[in-house]
Amino acid sequence: MHLRGLRESRGLSLEELAERSGMSFRGLIYIEHGRRNPSLLSLLSIAAGLGVAPKRLLDCFSPDESGNCGESNAAP
Repeated sequence: MHLRGLRESRGLSLEELAERSGMSFRGLIYIEHGRRNPSLLSLLSIAAGLGVAPKRLLDCFSPDESGNCGESNAAP
């Protein structure tokens, strides 16, 4: 998941995303750093906090033709 890139592209700190998504700061750090896998409900909360469709959080797992990790089609 490319959570950090999406978060930073929106100018959000981890604290701001935690507040917007209703998740804990620590939980987001663990997810962002790959220490924990988010549940479906967490993915939905994170997507809502970022203001993106949940699918955007998973774009990294289906590379486009250029081999990029979904960043080239970065429409919010």
